[in-house]
Amino acid sequence: MNEVSDHLDYGLSALFIGFNPSLRSGEVGHHYANPRNNFWRILHQSGLTPRLYDASEDGELLKLGYGFTNIVARPTRGAEDITRAEYDEGRVVLKDKLEKYQPHIACFVGKGVYTEFSRRPRAGWGFQPEPVLQEVREFVAPSSSGLVRMKMDDIVSIYRQLSCSIREDKDPRTG
Repeated sequence: MNEVSDHLDYGLSALFIGFNPSLRSGEVGHHYANPRNNFWRILHQSGLTPRLYDASEDGELLKLGYGFTNIVARPTRGAEDITRAEYDEGRVVLKDKLEKYQPHIACFVGKGVYTEFSRRPRAGWGFQPEPVLQEVREFVAPSSSGLVRMKMDDIVSIYRQLSCSIREDKDPRTG
């Protein structure tokens, strides 16, 4: 199974960081490609994207200032299939990517992704008060997996906080 290519650039508004690609994403080579994953609907409903994008258009989001990567590159059926060694290696690789590209915001798509990266036992939703990397704002958002038991409106509301912050950062009157 192929790894899914990162979509990275310098100075992104937000870099979305998942656990790892799904098997479907590995098959088609695009992020969040499993039809049961709500990622693209969440981005649109929260105001992060002007329209509903398809996973096959993931590279187009670089034009909006959004990039994609994962803490582990290997596609699996689920996050429970990721080994401790893969997390340990992925944490180092991810930190290097964040230091190199310095997105304004690192959005961790799932609390578990953030706790694996930060090695902290817990995290709240939204911006983290004590980021691992001082030069990058760290935002924790719910997983977009269809298995998440949170109401879609609640998930979208958290992503809307990210959307509002990005818009404020781009508004010349605020800065």
